[in-house]
Amino acid sequence: MKSIKTFAAVVALTILPFASFAQSITATDTTIDGAEAQIAAQAHKAGASYKVTEANFNNGVHMTAELTK
Repeated sequence: MKSIKTFAAVVALTILPFASFAQSITATDTTIDGAEAQIAAQAHKAGASYKVTEANFNNGVHMTAELTK
């Protein structure tokens, strides 16, 4: 039983650094390409990759993405 708890603790501590970095960023522009270019620039500056999680088209574009390392 002790080995199972130790294994679970090791797995949790291994995953924690990856999960703790997730950060949301936003950008606004008049076009989808412009908003995504801003997101890509922010991700590049942070040394991270990104995944667009939301895009809203209402008199312009508002885009949200999540950065991950």
